[in-house]
Amino acid sequence: MLVARDGERVRETLGKLPGSGHASVIADLSRLSEMKRAAGEIAGEVDVLINNAGALFNMRQVTQDGLEKTFAVNHMAYFVVTNLLLPRLKAGARIVSTASDAHKGARLDFADLQAEKRYSGFSVYGKSKLCNILFNRELARRIEGTGVTANCLHPGFVATRFGDQSGGIFQTAIRIAKPIGAISPEEGARTIVYLASSPKVEGKSGGYYYKNRLATPTKEAQNDADAKRLWDVSVALSGVGG
Repeated sequence: MLVARDGERVRETLGKLPGSGHASVIADLSRLSEMKRAAGEIAGEVDVLINNAGALFNMRQVTQDGLEKTFAVNHMAYFVVTNLLLPRLKAGARIVSTASDAHKGARLDFADLQAEKRYSGFSVYGKSKLCNILFNRELARRIEGTGVTANCLHPGFVATRFGDQSGGIFQTAIRIAKPIGAISPEEGARTIVYLASSPKVEGKSGGYYYKNRLATPTKEAQNDADAKRLWDVSVALSGVGG
């Protein structure tokens, strides 16, 4: 099951997959109602959940729910969809969330999670990636003993469409940098595939990985109090995950 916002690109992607029976849900994961609808349309039991939605916006945007859009897409979508699917995850299921080394240098200001006081596109993106790691940390703690595991990862600098429409100097810089230093989407997906399928990580949970190896995130990303606080704020914003 593939969840995405662009129907035409979904059809192209599904057409490249071997076999049949592949399905999709078209949803705008910046909106809470769409996050909930997408989770509801994923039928049956789930053995692997990969959270991979992500965006960066040069200018601050606010969603229909009153959330800053980066925070909504990059964090709340992971939080809402995962929590709604938890009852349908099989024993032994794996949750894999794409984070990033962009979290380095980021700190959460719980008095300004929506970046109303100060906004910088890449800085806010970095904070959203810190949210991913903190979410994974608290999630792993909460599902301990259920047979389900949760891990996150840094995929590397990948030559995808990410950032191509973010606007501003970042859009220009990333278009210049991709042909020089970016890895292929196939290389960028290796750690995701590893965490989703490798016997080497069976039963392991709460980790942050890079190039198929356990890595150490910043001390801010290892703050259990912040992880729990972010979870509680996310419950209040979404009405799920309590």
